[in-house]
Amino acid sequence: MGVNIGSTAGYMCLDSWVMAKIVQLGVWDFCEKFLNLDNDPNGRQFDQTTQAARTVPANIAEGSARRQTSRETEMKLIDVTRASLSETIDDLSFICMRLGYPVWKRDDLRVSGVRQVRLDKANYSDDILHDATEHVLTQKSKFDPWLKSENILVQANALIILCTRTISMLKGQLQHSLTEFREAGGFTENMTQERLMAIKTQNQTEGAPICQLCGAVMVKRTAKKGVRAGTQFWSCSNYHTTGCKYIINIP
Repeated sequence: MGVNIGSTAGYMCLDSWVMAKIVQLGVWDFCEKFLNLDNDPNGRQFDQTTQAARTVPANIAEGSARRQTSRETEMKLIDVTRASLSETIDDLSFICMRLGYPVWKRDDLRVSGVRQVRLDKANYSDDILHDATEHVLTQKSKFDPWLKSENILVQANALIILCTRTISMLKGQLQHSLTEFREAGGFTENMTQERLMAIKTQNQTEGAPICQLCGAVMVKRTAKKGVRAGTQFWSCSNYHTTGCKYIINIP
């Protein structure tokens, strides 16, 4: 696998990023609606909760951008993202307890109702930023019956469920990245391989003669078998494409 530097906007197609933006929007609405001067006089709860939710899509975006040059950084940022989601869950569950209620049970019909809502796959045009933000708003509307509820407990529990779903998505991303790393290596390894290949090509063609049959630049090769095994010779660079067999033995 060679080194490939391409676009960094691919993260907007990830379900985890879409869900993370839904969580960020939902948490902001929640805090704006239910936190006030009476229960949050200094605004610290608002700041900390919304910032924890903000870092989730932000770290997914940054990790995706770093993916091409540092798979390790990408995986670390995804892990930090999972921690931020856990922090958000803790904040929301505390608010439920502060009101005297536990978080909904996993077998609660209200929980399964939120969980059964599926995201549509992203299908963007060249105007990816516009399409992505429109897609997020469309997907969020599916959860609005809970996220726009006037009942603080309904809204808090729905957000906890969405945070849990996002954590599960990120776990799958981490596993996928680890598998790719095992199979293809990381950026540093591939950069080293690219350099070694360049050195090999440079050594093979330095001072190379021209093929007398087809005019192509010749490359230096080493005989692997026969009476000249281990000795070097000039071979036409078109050997593997046109089959030109012109060679020059090197004394």
